[in-house]
Amino acid sequence: MIHPVILCGGSGTRLWPLSRKDYPKQFARIFGEESLFQASVRRASGDCFAQPVILSHSDFRFLAAEQLSALGIEKATIILEPEARNTAPAILSAALYLDSEGCGEDVMLVAPSDHVIRDVQAYHQALDAGADAARKGRLVTFGVKPARAETGYGYLELDDAPDSFGAHAVPVTHFVEKPDASRAAEMFASGRYMWNAGIFMFRVRDIIAAFETCSASMVGPCREAVDNARPDLGFIRLDEAAYARTPEDSIDYAVMETADNVSTVPVDCGWSDLGAWDAVWHEMMPDAHGVAKSGAVTQLDCHNTLLRSEENGPHLVGVGLENTAVVAMGDAVLVADMSDLQKVKVAVQRLKDQGVPQAETFPRCYRPWGWYQTLALGERFQVKQIMVPPGRQLSLQSHVHRAEHWVVVAGSANVTIGEEVQLVCENQSVYIPIGTVHRLENPGKVDLHLIEVQTGSYLGEDDIVRYEDIYNRA
Repeated sequence: MIHPVILCGGSGTRLWPLSRKDYPKQFARIFGEESLFQASVRRASGDCFAQPVILSHSDFRFLAAEQLSALGIEKATIILEPEARNTAPAILSAALYLDSEGCGEDVMLVAPSDHVIRDVQAYHQALDAGADAARKGRLVTFGVKPARAETGYGYLELDDAPDSFGAHAVPVTHFVEKPDASRAAEMFASGRYMWNAGIFMFRVRDIIAAFETCSASMVGPCREAVDNARPDLGFIRLDEAAYARTPEDSIDYAVMETADNVSTVPVDCGWSDLGAWDAVWHEMMPDAHGVAKSGAVTQLDCHNTLLRSEENGPHLVGVGLENTAVVAMGDAVLVADMSDLQKVKVAVQRLKDQGVPQAETFPRCYRPWGWYQTLALGERFQVKQIMVPPGRQLSLQSHVHRAEHWVVVAGSANVTIGEEVQLVCENQSVYIPIGTVHRLENPGKVDLHLIEVQTGSYLGEDDIVRYEDIYNRA
């Protein structure tokens, strides 16, 4: 069996405003009805694959579990990193966990959760070749045939241009950092350089041995973090103190660039890491004028332009735009020259420095019990839409500074107010005074939607006193 290890703890900002710290791009539906995370898991499902191992951050644990459940995957192992330490500690921890489960001789596939692969058949053919090489003791990367002289990717240098794609593994001569434009053009023309896809295969014990040789200081803390991990509502939490001692490093720097048994499988599978909005523009198949659009969009006389209005965003109108990316959401709009899209990360940092909440906060806030979205916010009042799926419940809680009015607009709710529990149906409402202990639960078989009106002197999310909580937040 091949053990898929899916990395989904990142919080990329280059696709802001769609991707933010509390709802990163891997969980977003950028193409089609599945998120990038779901598509990554689906590609690593089938007869030859074991149940996936998911490496994620605690903030995303319920979101990852819910999206797995939507795929019908209920037995995945979700390992929670206490903090982001780059890919090397995450991959080593997954390998040590698999080794502790008696899978040391098995092959593990490590894949990011935020990439696009258009030709899944070609990808699976390459995985077959990679697994063959991994079973012979090779540490395998996957080098993607470049479609253009790209400056946003790292590269793998081969001895010669590959004679086939997806058929077999070949030695890697060098790992090459992101080049400038002239160097990228030279490498693209040579045919000897492949994009570094950040996808790996190796036997579990081989990668552990490689870490012991190439990055020995990482092994002890990671092993302690795995050995002292604790279960939490079906998740596995790595030991926080031990994991904090691991060096922060990528798998490329920690192992792959110094190990002497590294190979790559050249593959042509329609891959993109969606590292910036120009990569999304490429994947959206621009029309003859170079215009790619999505959502509520109207354009006139635009060229080489990306226009996207995301869910709940405004109707976006572009007139006479050239080499421009415009991404609109309900609370933020990005307008940038296509040549400057790598600077979006810098712009987001500027927003953070200025204390702008849109820098990190997504309009729809996901919680283990469902989600809420702010519809209106003013001095001493806030209006939210709340959705609770069947069988979910909020914590038993109270607020020091605010009262709440709930109006059910769809479904039904069991509402606890003090000692009283009542069923509230569509078009009915309840009032929760300041300081009153209360709880909301969906006892039905359809999603519960309600409007919450908060009034008071302070409306922050930290004005919650929890007494009971099925998600261990009390």
